[in-house]
Amino acid sequence: MRGRLEHPMKRAVPALALALTLVAGGFAAWAGQDWYGAAHDEQAAYAAQRDAALSAGEQAVQNLNTLDHRELKRGLDLWESSTTGELHEQLASGRDEFTAQMKEAKTVSTARVLSGAVTELDDRAGRARVLVALRVTVKAADGAKSDKDSRMLGELTRTDGRWKLSALGQAPVGGTSTG
Repeated sequence: MRGRLEHPMKRAVPALALALTLVAGGFAAWAGQDWYGAAHDEQAAYAAQRDAALSAGEQAVQNLNTLDHRELKRGLDLWESSTTGELHEQLASGRDEFTAQMKEAKTVSTARVLSGAVTELDDRAGRARVLVALRVTVKAADGAKSDKDSRMLGELTRTDGRWKLSALGQAPVGGTSTG
């Protein structure tokens, strides 16, 4: 009677399967730890707030530079919903006077954001500043159109978890003279 010899591959397959399982488990543990670290990283949270502030700031600046005399209520409501604080109060208190001026002028202004950047962010205090470059196209009652490029500085305040404009002004253009 001949002894039965076991084929060497029969022993190698379970060993190889065990080794692959251990490698896959180690990789999964490493990837999970790396993912957890990234998800709970303060820098990632700060970057997310910066991106949210920039997006809200660009949209609010665009909103405040876009207005159609035929849809004043909707446009002015959008202005008010994009703002907070003193800026909001100024817009709300001057709404009737501004409405009368727009109805008389019969203009349509449309703004398009060209670029934007967050210049300051205090996430804990809920304050940010943005610089937004935009092109505003104004169409007069006679059909004449004009484009104007401008840079706006906006201050944002986080209110109820949303960033809103609390101040807005023109950014200085050009350098100062040295002579």
